[in-house]
Amino acid sequence: MIEVIGVKFKPAGKMYYFDPIDSAIEAGTKVIVETARGVECGEAIMPNTMVSEESIVGALKPILRLASESDMEIYYANREKEKEALEICAKKIEKHKLLMKLVDVEYTFDGNKILFYFTADGRIDFRELVKDLASVFRTRIELRQIGVRDEAKMLGGLGICGRPFCCSSFLGDFQPVSIKMAKEQGLSLNPTKISGSCGRLMCCLKYEQDVYEELLKITPKVGALVRYGKERAVVTEANIFTGKLSIRPEKEPDAAVKAVNRSEVRLIKDAKITLSDSELKELKNLEE
Repeated sequence: MIEVIGVKFKPAGKMYYFDPIDSAIEAGTKVIVETARGVECGEAIMPNTMVSEESIVGALKPILRLASESDMEIYYANREKEKEALEICAKKIEKHKLLMKLVDVEYTFDGNKILFYFTADGRIDFRELVKDLASVFRTRIELRQIGVRDEAKMLGGLGICGRPFCCSSFLGDFQPVSIKMAKEQGLSLNPTKISGSCGRLMCCLKYEQDVYEELLKITPKVGALVRYGKERAVVTEANIFTGKLSIRPEKEPDAAVKAVNRSEVRLIKDAKITLSDSELKELKNLEE
C-alpha cells in the first residue's frame, strides 16, 4: 500500500494521484504539482488515502507545495488571460480563413504553454496560425483538435432532462455507449430521442446497462421459443423488471396469449436483438 492524494484540474476532469510528501492534505486544498504539461495548480479532492501499488499508473510524482496566495493570484490571472487569448485566436483563425471552431483556451500555471482546443470536420493545416500566435504570445503554442463530446464537456449546457450535462458536471471519463444498449433497454431508436446535444448517444444509456444485461440473461426475449408445461410457446411480450411474459402456442399464431412468469417457462431458443439495415444506416453516426 502507498499513501496518495487525489487531485483534479477541472471540476469534471480526471483524478490523478500524487505523493503528499508526509503532509496531511484535506479535500478542497489547492496544490501545485508537476504534470506532463508542466507545472499546474489543482485541487485535492481526495485527502491522504492508502491505495494499492497496482492502482498507480506510471511514476508517482510528489506535490511541489501547497498553493500560496501569490500562487492563487497567478492562477486567477491566467484565467483572465485565457479570455483575451480566446478572442485573439478567434480573429487569427478568421484572418487565415481556417475551417475550424475554437472551443477553449488553457494557460499552464507557469505560463510556458498555451493550449488552444478546436473542432473541425477534417485535418487542418494550422502551421501558419501557430507561428502567428507564437509571435503574439511569445510562448509555446499547442493546438489540439477535439471531438464533439469533448466540446460539450468543455462548454457545458443543459441536457434534454433539464439538468447540466453529465460530462461537464461529474463524469471524469467518457464510457463507450452503443446502439445495442438503446435496443436492449427498449428505447425508441429515434436519433433525436437517444442522442445528446453533442449529437452522439447519451452517456446516461450506460448507467443502467449492467442491470438490463443481468435481467436479460434470465428473461426470454420477445420471439424466444420456450417450454410451458408440456407445450412449446413463443414469447410475444416480456417485462424484464417484473418477469411477466405473454406467450402463445408455437403452432397456433391466432391463439389467445397467456400471461405467465419467467420462472414458469424453460428457454428452448432465445431470440436475438438485431438492428435492421435501415436502423443501422440512420444511427451509425451516433456512436462515433
